[in-house]
Amino acid sequence: MEANVVDHTSMWSLVSNASILVQLVMLILVAASVTSWIMIFQRSTMLRAGRRALDSFEERFWSGIDLSKLYRQAGSNPDPDSGVEQVFRAGFKEFSRLRQQPGVDPDAVMEGVGRAMRVAISREEEKLEQSLPFLATVGSTSPYIGLFGTVWGIMNSFRGLASAQQATLATVAPGIAEALIATAIGLFAAIPAVIAYNRFAARSETLIGRYYTFADEFQAILHRKVHTSEE
Repeated sequence: MEANVVDHTSMWSLVSNASILVQLVMLILVAASVTSWIMIFQRSTMLRAGRRALDSFEERFWSGIDLSKLYRQAGSNPDPDSGVEQVFRAGFKEFSRLRQQPGVDPDAVMEGVGRAMRVAISREEEKLEQSLPFLATVGSTSPYIGLFGTVWGIMNSFRGLASAQQATLATVAPGIAEALIATAIGLFAAIPAVIAYNRFAARSETLIGRYYTFADEFQAILHRKVHTSEE
C-alpha cells in the first residue's frame, strides 16, 4: 500500500497525470530552460575568448610594433573572437584610404577614422548582446507562465474535489502537488536566466568600454601621425 502511494506521488507520476494544459506549460518552460542554458554556455565561452583576445591584441599593439605591420598581420590571420582587432582594422583601413586621397584635410581624415571605428564597435556590441533579450524574456516571463500552470492545475484539482464524495488531503494533495511543479520549473528556468543576463550585460558593458577606450587612444595616435606628416 505504501509503495503505491509513493509511486502515485513520484515526480514523474505527478507530471504524467497532470492536465494537458499544465503539461504544455511544463514543456514550454523546460524548452526555455534548455535553450537558455545553451545560450549561457555559448555567451560565457564567447566573452572569455573576447577578453583574452582583447588582452593579447593590446599587448601587441603597445609593444611598439609598426601599425602597418600589425594591420597586415591582423588581415592575414584575423581572429573572429577579437572585437578590438575589428575596431583597429576598420580605423586603420579608413585612415590609409583617406590618406591616399590628395588634398584631404587632416581633420576630415580623423573624422572618417572615428566614424569607421564607431561603426565597428556598434557591430561588436550587437554580437555581445545577441542573446541577452532572450535571457531577459525567460527570466521575466517564466515565473508567470509557471504560475499560470499552477493556477490552472489547482482549479482542476478543486473542481475534481467538488465532485468527490469524500474530501480528504490524500485526494487533493496530488493535484496541488502536480500544479506546483509548474511554478518550480518556472523558477528553475527564470533564476539562471536572470543571473546570466546581469552577468553577461555587465561583462559586455566592460568590453565595450574597453573598445571605446582603445579607439580613443588609437585615434590620438593617428591624430599625431597625420598632423606630423602634414608639417
